[in-house]
Amino acid sequence: MTLKIGNLVLQGNVILAPMAGVTDLPFRILCREYGASFACTEMVSAKAIVYHNKRTEELMETGAGDEPLAVQLFGSDPDIMAEAACMVEENFAVIDVNMGCPVPKIVKNGEGSCLMTRPELAARILRAMVKSCGKPVTVKFRKGFREDSVNAVEFARMAEDAGVAALTIHGRTREQYYSGKADWNIIKKVKDAVSIPVFGNGDVFSPEDGRRMLEETGVDGIALARGVKGNPWLLKQIIHYLSTGELLPPPCLEERKAVMRRHMKLMEDHKGAYIATLEMRKHLSWYTAGLPGSSRLRDELNHAATLEELRQIIDSLE
Repeated sequence: MTLKIGNLVLQGNVILAPMAGVTDLPFRILCREYGASFACTEMVSAKAIVYHNKRTEELMETGAGDEPLAVQLFGSDPDIMAEAACMVEENFAVIDVNMGCPVPKIVKNGEGSCLMTRPELAARILRAMVKSCGKPVTVKFRKGFREDSVNAVEFARMAEDAGVAALTIHGRTREQYYSGKADWNIIKKVKDAVSIPVFGNGDVFSPEDGRRMLEETGVDGIALARGVKGNPWLLKQIIHYLSTGELLPPPCLEERKAVMRRHMKLMEDHKGAYIATLEMRKHLSWYTAGLPGSSRLRDELNHAATLEELRQIIDSLE
């Protein structure tokens, strides 16, 4: 199926949500190979873009096979957010705004999910970005900041009024972080409250979860996050199940090992052997979670000093 975000047409409704420290270029390419119709960078500081911080260039790196792509910006100053969007928009199909990050450092700065406690400021940010930017602006947010201040429906209406082209709603409060259960009922209420496309996010870990998310909430698409960490084939499984009703078998060990090697090669090609070694340790821990002796494996992975050592660990899996 196709889905429109402003003037952008997506060839599918199962997408990769942004995750700090996870959705870099190598992982996005891998997920696109499994069918993700859209992806987003890790979140990037608007202030860092405006002041030409070198680290932001790495976070925004893209390349062939990595489109259509959104950049996700975070910040709390409407002028800086708008300026940053204008500075980078030519490289991206969509500008996404992070208003859901629960990390204390971000929240203390009045950014991320803290903006759900200041909807008037959030509206000024979104209006400024929509007005100054030629690309569709989208926003990702949560159920609310706390359980006693759930305001996702009002926030969604505000975003639509500000000119936002699509929404992604995570069904937890900031207070919950990623614990407890995602509230899909609030996702449904958000979908019912607006006319722009809505992506549901939270607790989709299987093809069946994906179908239930669509059926129970009525959302236009599914934004996958933690479910694909060490499990990018979940994208293919969900897409296949939605189109055919057939459950694909889980990948066998050799298939898993092939994906690990593919991911490692992408990392090495884009980041060099040293950084690839450091970053693949966590990814391989996710890939091998649940395998026999996974705690011992995790220890071995964390002590590996080279890509060759990591390859030897992968080869030894049985």
